[in-house]
Amino acid sequence: MEIRINKEIKDYHESLFFGLSVRQFICSVAAVGAAVGVYFGLRDIVGKEMVSWLCVVCAAPLAAAGFFKYNGMQLEEFITAWFRSEFIYAGLRTFKSENILYDIYKEVLIDAKKNTRTAFWKKGKTDNLCDASQD
Repeated sequence: MEIRINKEIKDYHESLFFGLSVRQFICSVAAVGAAVGVYFGLRDIVGKEMVSWLCVVCAAPLAAAGFFKYNGMQLEEFITAWFRSEFIYAGLRTFKSENILYDIYKEVLIDAKKNTRTAFWKKGKTDNLCDASQD
């Protein structure tokens, strides 16, 4: 007797019928329903061969929707993410870097210059700031 255990807990899915998950089963039933509906709706209008191809064309996307998974996203989530990236958030994306360390260094230098100037005025020196390094 062998019991299969998934290595990753996220990979576990509960099977309903024939090893299919609930989502896969519902999509499969919807695909069969669409194929039956197309067959009975169009069998008198077009030939049998054309109806059979139309059944396959109508049922295939519904059946694939139950099994589709891309980067952990279901079909609806993938279509929403694709639509957002291609249409809603589409456009020119410019990159502008921001050097935080330089900004902090610049503030420290400004504060140091202010402090040295006030220190010179308090001592009574009016010389250049370069003289401060000689003290």
